[in-house]
Amino acid sequence: MKKIAVVILNWNGVQLLEQFLPSIIQFSPEATIYVADNASTDTSVSFVEKHFPNVQIVKNKGNFGFAQGYNEALKHIDAEIYALINSDIEATQNWLGPILETFDKEPDIAIIQPKILDFKNKQYFEYAGAAGGFIDKYGYPYCRGRIFDTIEKDLGQYDDNREIFWASGACFFIRSAVYKELNGFDDDFFAHQEEIDLCWRAFNKGHKIKYNYKSVVYHVGGATLQQGNPRKTFLNFRNSLLMLTKNLPKESLYKVLFLRMILDGIAGLQFISKGKFSHFTAILKAHFSFYNLFSDTYKKRAQFQTKKYYNQKSIVYNYYINCGKIFVK
Repeated sequence: MKKIAVVILNWNGVQLLEQFLPSIIQFSPEATIYVADNASTDTSVSFVEKHFPNVQIVKNKGNFGFAQGYNEALKHIDAEIYALINSDIEATQNWLGPILETFDKEPDIAIIQPKILDFKNKQYFEYAGAAGGFIDKYGYPYCRGRIFDTIEKDLGQYDDNREIFWASGACFFIRSAVYKELNGFDDDFFAHQEEIDLCWRAFNKGHKIKYNYKSVVYHVGGATLQQGNPRKTFLNFRNSLLMLTKNLPKESLYKVLFLRMILDGIAGLQFISKGKFSHFTAILKAHFSFYNLFSDTYKKRAQFQTKKYYNQKSIVYNYYINCGKIFVK
């Protein structure tokens, strides 16, 4: 058994596997490589079996999305470290070395994210993760190198190995023991922000999350669900509320949720002003879905919630009012 398992979640992504799996194989001699297939109806499985016979395949019984898809697949994978990566990730030489070294030398580190650059414009950070993630008081996620739609060029400004609040699910390294301790991702999320929820739960239990700039990958982003898709809007708004319900300190839970709902309403009005009525409807649906799930979600709260979870009080205010377009510690 190799120490690290690289696990690629796939659903009807044969073209992505054809394009990106070769780089994973080429640059991952330390790892056992798996494709976790979410009951694809295309030729994904037969393609991998024919062209990459050394890649292991785990076949899920349905399209369980990102969260449950990984939860089901990892039941069948034995490794000390899981490298969970999207099917649209291009690896680079020695991308695993710095990660394994950090895990070996720093036993208190539970989760690591590499530097994630844009596959289509490789001098720039990629939207989903960039140089490590944080959230503000109201649960809005942002990254070093990406705040809302402002994406920075990689000039070495984040060439450091430092603790972060969340690691991107596009390329997510976690100790298997910690993954099992936390019972994996939350199935209710289906996709989007489940990795932030998992990191927040890890944070509440005293685990540390780190960014390592010496490991570099390129991410297409939006290859499985395009930016601007109402389904993505629905999942992001609903899952953010679910995450807050599970992880906020008790004394601030309802106040933050109330303020967040006001901010969501403002976001909905902005969509209307731009003629994006399907996204306004997606926010409404997200809130109704959240109300239906609230009771069960509240029961998932841990006994202890870390009070200082945010780096900035309001990234929305700082971005739109103070013109804070780049990360400031």
